[in-house]
Amino acid sequence: MVRHRGHVLIAAVTALACGIAIAVVVTRGHTVGRAASTTAGRSTSSASTATGRWIGAWTTAPASGELGTAGGRPRTSIRNVAHIGIGGSQARIHLSNEFGHKPLEIGHATIALAAGSGTAGGPTAANSTMRKLVFAGKASVVIPSGGSVVSDPVRLNVPDSSDVLVTTFSPQASGLVTFHPKARQTSYMAEGDHTADSQGSAFTAKTAVWQYLTGVDLRTNDATGSVIALGDSITAGITSTPNADHRWTDDLQNRLRNTKGAPRLTVLNEGIGGNRILTDAKGKFADQGLSALHRLDQAMDQSGATALLVDLGINDILDRSHEDAAHVIAGLRQITSRAHARGLRVVGSTLGPCGGHKSCRSAQQQVREQINQQLRTQHVFDTLVDFDQALRDPANPGYYRPLFDSGDHLHPSDAGYQAMADAFDLSTL
Repeated sequence: MVRHRGHVLIAAVTALACGIAIAVVVTRGHTVGRAASTTAGRSTSSASTATGRWIGAWTTAPASGELGTAGGRPRTSIRNVAHIGIGGSQARIHLSNEFGHKPLEIGHATIALAAGSGTAGGPTAANSTMRKLVFAGKASVVIPSGGSVVSDPVRLNVPDSSDVLVTTFSPQASGLVTFHPKARQTSYMAEGDHTADSQGSAFTAKTAVWQYLTGVDLRTNDATGSVIALGDSITAGITSTPNADHRWTDDLQNRLRNTKGAPRLTVLNEGIGGNRILTDAKGKFADQGLSALHRLDQAMDQSGATALLVDLGINDILDRSHEDAAHVIAGLRQITSRAHARGLRVVGSTLGPCGGHKSCRSAQQQVREQINQQLRTQHVFDTLVDFDQALRDPANPGYYRPLFDSGDHLHPSDAGYQAMADAFDLSTL
């Protein structure tokens, strides 16, 4: 299973059906399946006998190529930290070179449980959890420009609500690093190949972005599917407390995991700060990503996906490129139609308050209110969660309730993110 814009070749599917270890390398519009011998794939042969199903356990949306990394990160180990909501017994990872302009060689890669959560464990792995990852049975893989790859699975018991460490090493210069900015999660880097180091002492450099890593799948009996949150900075949680996992998607995951009778679903965050429905970001704002319509297929291509959660439109209004409710509604209808074609249920949201924000004047408020009115009265989504009602000040509806305002009058505080998660009727998922 791999996240991509193309289609997997029949040969690759056949190889999987025969139990042959396979790494699927995807380029823009082309997919190449590379089968390894059963001997090379023995380290992952447990996949054919394990119970459960493959479910997306964690994702992040690749936004662009990271400025200042024209030569990639040669001879560098990158230890990304990812928070897992619902655990499993086997793991595999997704790596992306979507925005790289040269092939990317991954010399070695590993996955391990973190010794602690948040920053408590830092880059140190929990005892006896370090696992070497292979790709079609080989320790190294070359990801073409515009491509992505999924590793072979390994046995790793991942508990609910835990952090995993995914470490990659690139031996030579490549191209721009495909990354997700403003992660609200500290990850780490080290000079040289330290992928197999359980101790984190070599990882002296810290970073606030995720690099190359775009997904972690788990084989699990504890979840029946995944829901994908497609959004902008509010979904990305850029004003949530760093290293605390207080995005609204994290809070929703906690509700699903801890509420008796709730569906057992993982919540996958495909939010990008500044993202818009209708317009690609360019130039110095490229890290705001391709438009939601352009990146939608990639965002929906998740293991076990059953529903799409959509919170988008405020940036289309605030940048003044689409000060027309009709254009935004039409874009949201396209998202719903394309999600239905993939068999996904769509849960959309109203647009939260923006009063007091520097870009939100009376004209933008009027368009926002028009959009919300149409979302409440027209059948744009399968069901609607009213984030606006959950967040607004009853005494001044165009503004945040003070407790829920991060201070910039556009993004929620931790309490506001929790209010968004609490607004969901879990049965609609």
